[in-house]
Parts: sequence; structure tokens; C-alpha cells
Amino acid sequence: MLCRLASAGRSSAKLIAPLGCLVSRQKHTLPDLPYDYGALEPHINAEIMQLHHSKHHATYVNNLNVAEEKYKEALAKGDVTAQVALQPALRFNGGGHINHTIFWTNLSPNGGGEPTGELMEAIKRDFGSFANFKEKLTAVSVGVQGSGWGWLGYNKEQGRLQIAACANQDPLQGTTGLIPLLGIDVWEHAYYLQYKNVRPDYLKAIWNVINWENVSSRYATCKK
Repeated sequence: MLCRLASAGRSSAKLIAPLGCLVSRQKHTLPDLPYDYGALEPHINAEIMQLHHSKHHATYVNNLNVAEEKYKEALAKGDVTAQVALQPALRFNGGGHINHTIFWTNLSPNGGGEPTGELMEAIKRDFGSFANFKEKLTAVSVGVQGSGWGWLGYNKEQGRLQIAACANQDPLQGTTGLIPLLGIDVWEHAYYLQYKNVRPDYLKAIWNVINWENVSSRYATCKK
């Protein structure tokens, strides 16, 4: 179900369309982190990671399950009004689940540095240099008004990498069509306890824990 939500089309209607399969679906669950809460220190502290994962992400999962159950009931009743009314909750909580599931794997205590291989070649091709790419993604992420995400995505139709920003928990592919490779969470809950309101400091630090192996694997997969 998660993958189907992530691969939905550009409109909210398309995002919710696959929910017709809810009758036989299983509930979403909070994924385990591939590292300890304190593993990303000093760049992201353990308290932030624990709250972010066990509270914020868990809330998205729980609310998504509730919304999908209500949607299943509305489908069974043929209640189109209720189906439409539930779409914002499905979009927000489904997007939150999708985005964070990607985010945790995009980070690693052994991360940082620069990518290699085909991903690095593509970055140089589409942005001129890694430094230029890093500067552009940081600027887009800093510039998100309120809450949202900065993304590196893959445009399959054009065969190139693109940078984009999404508001709130809008999922990248479901709203832009870009396949997500690297997401940077710029909601305040992702950094405020450590960096206060200085988002640029958080963004400077997060590059030290980017899991380029994961990003490269996502890039290789989406090119197939």
C-alpha cells in the first residue's frame, strides 16, 4: 500500500485512487531505525531522533491507519462525500509515513562525504558539480516556508535529477511525479531541540550523515 501511495499521480485525487485496495490491506507499522537513536550524534542528537521516530512518525502511522479504516467504511457504503472529506488526512498522514520511511534510510552514522559512481556522474551532469548541487538543495530546503521537505528526485521522463521542495507532508512523487532519492526534513521537530530556530545550522550538519550508499541504490533502482 505504501509503495502504491508513493507512486500515485500528481493530484490529490490520483494520490488517493489506489485506496480501493483497502479491503484486503494490512495495517501500516512504524519501521525500525537501522541504527540507534544516538548514532547520528553530534549532528542530530538522540533526543530529537527518539521523539521524531517514536512520536511524530508513529503518529502519522496511527492516524493513517485510522483514516484508511474510515475510508474503507465509506467505500463499503458508497459514501463519496466521506471519501472526499478523508483525502486531506490520507494525504497528510500517508505522506508523513512515506517521507519519514525514506528519510531514516537516507541517514547513516557512517554517512557524509560525497557519492561515487553513477550518482556522482549524474549530479555533475545535471548540476555542474557536487558543491553546486549541495548549495542548491540546501538553499531550497532553507527556503521552505513553514514546514516541509527539500528533495533530490529523479525525473524518469527526462532522465535527469531535479531538486524540489514540498510543503507539509506532501509526498514528492505523489505531488510532482519525481521519484524520491534524498529527502531533508525541515519541519521544526526535526531540529529545534538542538538547533533552535536556526535551520541553516541544521542543514549544514545533516550533510555529515547523508547515506550516499542508500541514495545511490535508489537512483540505480529507479533507472531500471
